[in-house]
Amino acid sequence: MVDIGRGMAAGFVATTAFSLLVLASLALGLMPQVAAAALFGGVLWGQGMPAVAWIIHFLIGTVLWGTLFAVLAPRLPGRTRTARGIAFGVFLWLLAMVVLMPITADAGPSGLGLRLWVTMLVPYLVFGAVLGATYSWLLERRRPPAPGRTNPGR
Repeated sequence: MVDIGRGMAAGFVATTAFSLLVLASLALGLMPQVAAAALFGGVLWGQGMPAVAWIIHFLIGTVLWGTLFAVLAPRLPGRTRTARGIAFGVFLWLLAMVVLMPITADAGPSGLGLRLWVTMLVPYLVFGAVLGATYSWLLERRRPPAPGRTNPGR
């Protein structure tokens, strides 16, 4: 079952969790600053436009990744939607590390350093797990009650 609206809602929740984790990692000095520049708008940060960068970041996570996950979830590896979300998160991590980070950091993927590769994996795994679990929960909530049972909450 594909539900794009619920995929976008799950994308928003997952983007929020991802963003909070990255911000906490930056505050604790666990993640290099280049990661924040790439994730939250790169050039826009340098131009003093963090609000625009945050809007773009949330639009991408909500609309693009949430929709794409809803469409691809039935085809992704994994027995549960949470596992499929984690697989999706790994795909996004590889995409970010091979395409986005090198462009922003002006270095090739091998020039980013192992620390950045490892510290960026955790937020993407969390993003995927939250995306898959939230999407699954939202889909389960929309199912009609079993025959013979009533659902007074609806």
